[in-house]
Amino acid sequence: MVLKLYGLYFSTCVQRVVTTLKEKNVEFELVPVDLSKGEHKQAAFLEKQPFGVIPVLEDDGFLIYESRAICRYLEQKFKNQGTQLIPTDLKALGLFEQGASIETSYFDANASGLAFELVFKAMFGAGAPDEARVKLLTQKLTSALDVYEKILSKQEYIGGNQFTLADIYHLPYGNYLFHPQVNLGHLINDRPHVKAWWEKITKRDSWIQALKLAGQ
Repeated sequence: MVLKLYGLYFSTCVQRVVTTLKEKNVEFELVPVDLSKGEHKQAAFLEKQPFGVIPVLEDDGFLIYESRAICRYLEQKFKNQGTQLIPTDLKALGLFEQGASIETSYFDANASGLAFELVFKAMFGAGAPDEARVKLLTQKLTSALDVYEKILSKQEYIGGNQFTLADIYHLPYGNYLFHPQVNLGHLINDRPHVKAWWEKITKRDSWIQALKLAGQ
């Protein structure tokens, strides 16, 4: 049975899952969820995702939500297919878990917050950007990427020396740093090791395909 992915291709969290599906060479069917009509808050969808957000993956009746959890599920289900995205060696696994934690602790909140303030607020008619918050998030992300530069001077990827889900997790909101309304791509490009890492992970065919599906 073909996997069903509930969501929209332009969604950052859906893009994480789509990139993982492409890396694992797994076929899937996108089931659109019309956010403009509030379908994600209606009872039928809330049965699948009680928090009312996308995406949700359906695998022969089994439902799982939260994009990072979905990606881990896909890696385990299709471990012997496509790219290995979570190492099995204990020390390599530790570095992967460390990299995944780095993304959630130091990158995501800042980068996603900037995307919300500078892009999504206007898109959804939620008012003007909070300039004080933009300044704070930019400062925090700048400090975090200074540390990334040190980490990536010693290893090829954020989760060690192989490409993993930890790298995929960064892609959607990292991409928004280059959005003209955010205009913070220099935070990546000004750091040689961060830039080299970013160029490697964004040139992967899986990510290119995810962006094409999103019309980007």
